[in-house]
Amino acid sequence: MTSRRFAMILACILLAALPALAKPNFSGDWKLNSSKSDFGQMPAPSSMTAKIAHDDPKLESSFKQSSDMGDFEISSKYTTDGKECTNQGFGGSEMKSVLKWEGDTLVIDSKAKFGDNDVTMQEKWTLAADGKTLTVVRSFKSQMGEMAQKLVMEKQ
Repeated sequence: MTSRRFAMILACILLAALPALAKPNFSGDWKLNSSKSDFGQMPAPSSMTAKIAHDDPKLESSFKQSSDMGDFEISSKYTTDGKECTNQGFGGSEMKSVLKWEGDTLVIDSKAKFGDNDVTMQEKWTLAADGKTLTVVRSFKSQMGEMAQKLVMEKQ
């Protein structure tokens, strides 16, 4: 086999692999599927939606939730390049987050202070192969204990 032919075959193989190397894009309007989700010790909300704009490394999200405790919305702006991002968290507290990719999973590590409690949170976002299901696995840790949740969101 000539070196030119070998180089062309290698180039075709590499080009075919490029889509597999692309990171998931979480953009879209999402709605919670409560029956597939697990809220741990917390009661399930009556509704939850998310609007996500993702143009890597930029990511903006807005989550809206309604429950017996009331309605709230939290909007955040991030970058997925490992640089610290600061957003307003629940109750007006400052939340500092670092986002990084672990394969096709986006990991969000956050720290905040609620009153006298230091809280660390981690979210792992994964997108189904068909792009129609976003799964968010959350873990919270504070002086009050630990909690985990799994949110299954469906693209609208």
